[in-house]
Amino acid sequence: MPHIAGTAEQARGFLSQHVGAGSSVGLVPTMGFLHEGHLSLVRRAKRENDICSVSIFVNPLQFGPSEDLAAYPRDMKRDLELLSAEGVDLVYSPSHESMYLPDRSTLVTENYLSRVLCGAARPGHFDGVCTVVLKLFNIITPDRAYFGEKDYQQLQVIKRMARDLDLPVEIVGCPIVRESDGLALSSRNIYLGEKDRAEALVLSRSLDKAEDLVRVGETGVKSILAAVREVISGSPSVALEYAEIRDADDLAPIDRIEKRAVCALAARVGRARLIDNRILERRDS
Repeated sequence: MPHIAGTAEQARGFLSQHVGAGSSVGLVPTMGFLHEGHLSLVRRAKRENDICSVSIFVNPLQFGPSEDLAAYPRDMKRDLELLSAEGVDLVYSPSHESMYLPDRSTLVTENYLSRVLCGAARPGHFDGVCTVVLKLFNIITPDRAYFGEKDYQQLQVIKRMARDLDLPVEIVGCPIVRESDGLALSSRNIYLGEKDRAEALVLSRSLDKAEDLVRVGETGVKSILAAVREVISGSPSVALEYAEIRDADDLAPIDRIEKRAVCALAARVGRARLIDNRILERRDS
Protein backbone atom coordinates (compact mmCIF):
# COMPACT_ATOMS: atom_id res chain seq x y z
CA MET A 1 0.00 0.00 0.00
CA PRO A 2 1.38 3.45 -0.87
CA HIS A 3 2.03 6.00 1.84
CA ILE A 4 -0.99 8.31 2.04
CA ALA A 5 -0.42 11.97 2.82
CA GLY A 6 -3.29 14.33 3.54
CA THR A 7 -1.30 17.51 4.01
CA ALA A 8 1.64 19.20 2.34
CA GLU A 9 3.71 18.66 5.49
CA GLN A 10 3.02 14.93 5.45
CA ALA A 11 3.92 14.63 1.77
CA ARG A 12 7.13 16.59 2.22
CA GLY A 13 8.01 14.54 5.29
CA PHE A 14 7.68 11.28 3.36
CA LEU A 15 9.70 12.59 0.43
CA SER A 16 12.49 13.96 2.67
CA GLN A 17 12.92 10.47 4.11
CA HIS A 18 12.72 8.52 0.85
CA VAL A 19 14.28 10.69 -1.84
CA GLY A 20 18.02 10.25 -1.79
CA ALA A 21 20.75 12.17 -3.56
CA GLY A 22 20.42 11.74 -7.31
CA SER A 23 17.06 9.97 -7.14
CA SER A 24 14.12 11.22 -9.18
CA VAL A 25 10.45 11.78 -8.39
CA GLY A 26 7.59 11.39 -10.85
CA LEU A 27 4.14 12.88 -10.26
CA VAL A 28 0.81 11.92 -11.82
CA PRO A 29 -1.81 14.55 -10.92
CA THR A 30 -5.38 13.15 -10.96
CA MET A 31 -8.85 13.88 -9.68
CA GLY A 32 -9.32 10.22 -8.79
CA PHE A 33 -11.88 7.69 -10.04
CA LEU A 34 -8.95 6.13 -11.84
CA HIS A 35 -9.11 4.22 -15.10
CA GLU A 36 -6.62 2.59 -17.45
CA GLY A 37 -5.65 5.97 -18.88
CA HIS A 38 -4.47 7.16 -15.49
CA LEU A 39 -2.72 3.86 -14.84
CA SER A 40 -0.79 4.15 -18.11
CA LEU A 41 0.65 7.42 -16.76
CA VAL A 42 1.47 5.76 -13.45
CA ARG A 43 3.32 2.94 -15.19
CA ARG A 44 5.42 5.35 -17.18
CA ALA A 45 6.19 7.38 -14.07
CA LYS A 46 7.25 4.16 -12.35
CA ARG A 47 9.54 3.21 -15.22
CA GLU A 48 11.22 6.60 -15.46
CA ASN A 49 11.65 7.58 -11.80
CA ASP A 50 12.86 6.22 -8.48
CA ILE A 51 9.79 7.46 -6.58
CA CYS A 52 6.29 7.46 -8.08
CA SER A 53 3.75 9.82 -6.55
CA VAL A 54 0.08 10.30 -7.46
CA SER A 55 -2.17 13.12 -6.32
CA ILE A 56 -5.92 12.62 -5.91
CA PHE A 57 -7.79 15.88 -5.49
CA VAL A 58 -11.07 16.99 -7.04
CA ASN A 59 -10.10 20.60 -7.59
CA PRO A 60 -13.04 22.97 -7.04
CA LEU A 61 -11.25 25.88 -8.73
CA GLN A 62 -11.53 24.27 -12.16
CA PHE A 63 -15.29 23.71 -11.99
CA GLY A 64 -17.75 26.37 -13.06
CA PRO A 65 -20.82 27.19 -10.92
CA SER A 66 -23.12 25.00 -13.04
CA GLU A 67 -20.67 22.13 -13.54
CA ASP A 68 -20.51 18.71 -11.90
CA LEU A 69 -18.26 19.29 -8.86
CA ALA A 70 -20.66 17.69 -6.36
CA ALA A 71 -21.49 14.80 -8.68
CA TYR A 72 -17.96 14.16 -9.95
CA PRO A 73 -17.32 10.41 -9.44
CA ARG A 74 -15.19 9.42 -6.47
CA ASP A 75 -14.01 6.03 -5.16
CA MET A 76 -10.94 6.42 -2.96
CA LYS A 77 -10.93 2.81 -1.77
CA ARG A 78 -10.80 1.47 -5.32
CA ASP A 79 -8.24 4.10 -6.35
CA LEU A 80 -5.89 3.09 -3.53
CA GLU A 81 -6.25 -0.59 -4.42
CA LEU A 82 -5.32 0.15 -8.04
CA LEU A 83 -2.35 2.31 -7.06
CA SER A 84 -1.15 -0.26 -4.56
CA ALA A 85 -1.19 -2.91 -7.29
CA GLU A 86 0.95 -0.62 -9.46
CA GLY A 87 3.53 -0.13 -6.70
CA VAL A 88 2.98 3.60 -6.22
CA ASP A 89 5.09 5.03 -3.40
CA LEU A 90 3.11 8.11 -2.36
CA VAL A 91 -0.51 9.20 -2.71
CA TYR A 92 -1.14 12.83 -1.88
CA SER A 93 -4.85 13.33 -1.22
CA PRO A 94 -5.46 16.62 0.60
CA SER A 95 -8.77 17.98 1.79
CA HIS A 96 -10.09 21.20 0.28
CA GLU A 97 -9.26 22.97 3.54
CA SER A 98 -5.69 21.66 3.45
CA MET A 99 -5.14 22.66 -0.17
CA TYR A 100 -6.73 26.13 -0.09
CA LEU A 101 -6.60 28.58 2.78
CA PRO A 102 -9.94 30.30 3.45
CA ASP A 103 -8.48 33.75 2.75
CA ARG A 104 -6.45 32.73 -0.31
CA SER A 105 -6.09 35.55 -2.84
CA THR A 106 -3.71 34.18 -5.47
CA LEU A 107 -4.53 32.51 -8.78
CA VAL A 108 -2.19 31.42 -11.56
CA THR A 109 -3.37 32.63 -14.97
CA GLU A 110 -2.11 31.70 -18.41
CA ASN A 111 -3.34 34.32 -20.86
CA TYR A 112 -3.00 32.86 -24.36
CA LEU A 113 -3.40 29.12 -24.79
CA SER A 114 -6.17 28.96 -22.19
CA ARG A 115 -8.49 31.43 -23.94
CA VAL A 116 -9.65 29.16 -26.78
CA LEU A 117 -11.34 25.76 -27.14
CA CYS A 118 -12.36 24.57 -23.65
CA GLY A 119 -11.13 27.82 -22.13
CA ALA A 120 -13.65 29.80 -24.16
CA ALA A 121 -16.48 27.53 -23.05
CA ARG A 122 -15.35 27.27 -19.42
CA PRO A 123 -14.11 30.69 -18.21
CA GLY A 124 -11.67 30.39 -15.34
CA HIS A 125 -11.21 26.66 -15.78
CA PHE A 126 -7.54 26.83 -16.66
CA ASP A 127 -6.83 29.34 -13.89
CA GLY A 128 -7.97 26.59 -11.54
CA VAL A 129 -5.88 23.98 -13.35
CA CYS A 130 -2.71 26.11 -13.30
CA THR A 131 -3.16 27.06 -9.66
CA VAL A 132 -3.58 23.51 -8.39
CA VAL A 133 -0.82 22.10 -10.60
CA LEU A 134 1.66 24.75 -9.48
CA LYS A 135 0.77 24.00 -5.85
CA LEU A 136 1.31 20.28 -6.49
CA PHE A 137 4.68 20.99 -8.08
CA ASN A 138 5.72 23.10 -5.09
CA ILE A 139 4.63 20.41 -2.61
CA ILE A 140 5.92 17.27 -4.36
CA THR A 141 8.83 18.94 -6.25
CA PRO A 142 8.79 16.29 -8.99
CA ASP A 143 11.46 15.91 -11.63
CA ARG A 144 8.80 14.85 -14.13
CA ALA A 145 5.03 15.22 -14.21
CA TYR A 146 2.78 13.12 -16.43
CA PHE A 147 -0.39 14.25 -18.21
CA GLY A 148 -2.61 12.51 -20.73
CA GLU A 149 -2.89 13.87 -24.25
CA LYS A 150 -6.67 13.46 -24.16
CA ASP A 151 -6.69 16.77 -22.28
CA TYR A 152 -4.53 18.24 -25.02
CA GLN A 153 -5.16 21.90 -24.30
CA GLN A 154 -4.48 21.34 -20.60
CA LEU A 155 -1.17 19.71 -21.48
CA GLN A 156 -0.13 22.67 -23.63
CA VAL A 157 -1.20 25.19 -20.97
CA ILE A 158 0.82 23.40 -18.30
CA LYS A 159 3.85 23.19 -20.57
CA ARG A 160 3.59 26.93 -21.18
CA MET A 161 3.23 27.65 -17.44
CA ALA A 162 6.29 25.54 -16.65
CA ARG A 163 8.27 27.31 -19.38
CA ASP A 164 7.20 30.81 -18.47
CA LEU A 165 7.75 30.37 -14.72
CA ASP A 166 11.05 28.47 -15.06
CA LEU A 167 9.70 25.47 -13.18
CA PRO A 168 12.32 22.73 -12.76
CA VAL A 169 9.99 19.95 -13.89
CA GLU A 170 9.75 18.08 -17.18
CA ILE A 171 6.16 17.93 -18.45
CA VAL A 172 5.57 14.56 -20.10
CA GLY A 173 2.59 14.05 -22.40
CA CYS A 174 1.32 10.48 -22.75
CA PRO A 175 -0.87 8.97 -25.49
CA ILE A 176 -4.65 8.76 -25.27
CA VAL A 177 -5.89 5.38 -24.06
CA ARG A 178 -9.07 4.16 -25.75
CA GLU A 179 -11.56 1.38 -25.38
CA SER A 180 -11.42 -1.27 -28.09
CA ASP A 181 -14.24 0.51 -29.95
CA GLY A 182 -12.38 3.84 -29.96
CA LEU A 183 -13.99 5.70 -27.05
CA ALA A 184 -11.38 7.77 -25.23
CA LEU A 185 -11.18 6.80 -21.56
CA SER A 186 -12.54 9.41 -19.16
CA SER A 187 -13.80 9.36 -15.59
CA ARG A 188 -16.95 11.07 -16.91
CA ASN A 189 -17.74 8.07 -19.14
CA ILE A 190 -19.55 6.68 -16.10
CA TYR A 191 -22.29 9.20 -16.84
CA LEU A 192 -23.02 7.51 -20.18
CA GLY A 193 -25.95 5.16 -20.43
CA GLU A 194 -25.82 2.34 -22.95
CA LYS A 195 -27.41 4.41 -25.74
CA ASP A 196 -25.32 7.50 -24.96
CA ARG A 197 -22.14 5.47 -24.95
CA ALA A 198 -22.91 4.07 -28.40
CA GLU A 199 -23.64 7.59 -29.66
CA ALA A 200 -20.39 8.94 -28.17
CA LEU A 201 -18.37 6.75 -30.55
CA VAL A 202 -19.16 9.29 -33.29
CA LEU A 203 -16.45 11.53 -31.83
CA SER A 204 -13.59 9.11 -32.49
CA ARG A 205 -15.12 8.21 -35.87
CA SER A 206 -15.12 11.87 -36.89
CA LEU A 207 -11.44 12.12 -35.94
CA ASP A 208 -10.73 9.00 -37.99
CA LYS A 209 -12.35 10.80 -40.94
CA ALA A 210 -10.14 13.86 -40.44
CA GLU A 211 -7.06 11.67 -40.29
CA ASP A 212 -8.10 9.79 -43.43
CA LEU A 213 -8.56 13.04 -45.36
CA VAL A 214 -5.13 14.34 -44.39
CA ARG A 215 -3.60 10.99 -45.30
CA VAL A 216 -4.88 11.29 -48.88
CA GLY A 217 -3.63 14.85 -49.23
CA GLU A 218 -6.40 17.18 -48.00
CA THR A 219 -4.94 20.12 -46.10
CA GLY A 220 -7.79 22.65 -46.09
CA VAL A 221 -9.09 23.14 -42.56
CA LYS A 222 -12.58 24.18 -43.68
CA SER A 223 -12.99 21.04 -45.79
CA ILE A 224 -11.75 18.74 -43.06
CA LEU A 225 -13.94 20.33 -40.38
CA ALA A 226 -16.98 20.14 -42.67
CA ALA A 227 -16.40 16.39 -42.95
CA VAL A 228 -15.91 16.06 -39.18
CA ARG A 229 -19.17 17.90 -38.48
CA GLU A 230 -21.00 15.82 -41.06
CA VAL A 231 -19.99 12.62 -39.29
CA ILE A 232 -21.05 13.98 -35.92
CA SER A 233 -24.37 15.24 -37.29
CA GLY A 234 -25.27 11.60 -37.92
CA SER A 235 -25.82 11.27 -34.16
CA PRO A 236 -28.36 14.00 -33.33
CA SER A 237 -28.19 13.28 -29.58
CA VAL A 238 -24.53 14.41 -29.60
CA ALA A 239 -24.49 18.19 -29.05
CA LEU A 240 -21.24 19.46 -30.53
CA GLU A 241 -19.72 22.29 -28.49
CA TYR A 242 -16.78 22.87 -30.80
CA ALA A 243 -14.74 21.21 -33.52
CA GLU A 244 -11.57 23.08 -34.39
CA ILE A 245 -8.21 22.46 -36.04
CA ARG A 246 -5.32 24.46 -34.64
CA ASP A 247 -1.54 24.49 -34.59
CA ALA A 248 -0.45 21.61 -32.40
CA ASP A 249 2.12 23.64 -30.46
CA ASP A 250 0.59 27.04 -29.76
CA LEU A 251 -3.09 26.37 -30.61
CA ALA A 252 -3.10 29.26 -33.10
CA PRO A 253 -5.86 29.17 -35.74
CA ILE A 254 -4.76 27.87 -39.13
CA ASP A 255 -6.32 27.69 -42.61
CA ARG A 256 -4.22 24.83 -43.95
CA ILE A 257 -2.30 21.99 -42.37
CA GLU A 258 1.34 22.78 -43.15
CA LYS A 259 2.87 21.08 -40.11
CA ARG A 260 1.54 19.30 -37.02
CA ALA A 261 -2.03 20.31 -36.18
CA VAL A 262 -4.55 19.12 -33.63
CA CYS A 263 -8.20 18.48 -34.36
CA ALA A 264 -9.99 19.02 -31.06
CA LEU A 265 -13.62 18.28 -30.18
CA ALA A 266 -15.93 18.85 -27.25
CA ALA A 267 -19.51 17.64 -27.10
CA ARG A 268 -22.35 16.97 -24.71
CA VAL A 269 -23.59 13.40 -24.72
CA GLY A 270 -26.36 12.89 -22.22
CA ARG A 271 -25.04 14.11 -18.85
CA ALA A 272 -21.40 13.95 -19.96
CA ARG A 273 -19.22 16.61 -21.49
CA LEU A 274 -16.64 14.69 -23.52
CA ILE A 275 -13.48 15.87 -25.23
CA ASP A 276 -11.27 14.12 -27.76
CA ASN A 277 -8.56 15.04 -30.23
CA ARG A 278 -6.25 13.75 -32.93
CA ILE A 279 -2.90 14.98 -34.17
CA LEU A 280 -3.00 15.59 -37.92
CA GLU A 281 0.21 15.71 -39.90
CA ARG A 282 0.85 15.85 -43.62
CA ARG A 283 2.65 12.79 -44.91
CA ASP A 284 5.27 14.95 -46.64
CA SER A 285 5.80 17.34 -43.68
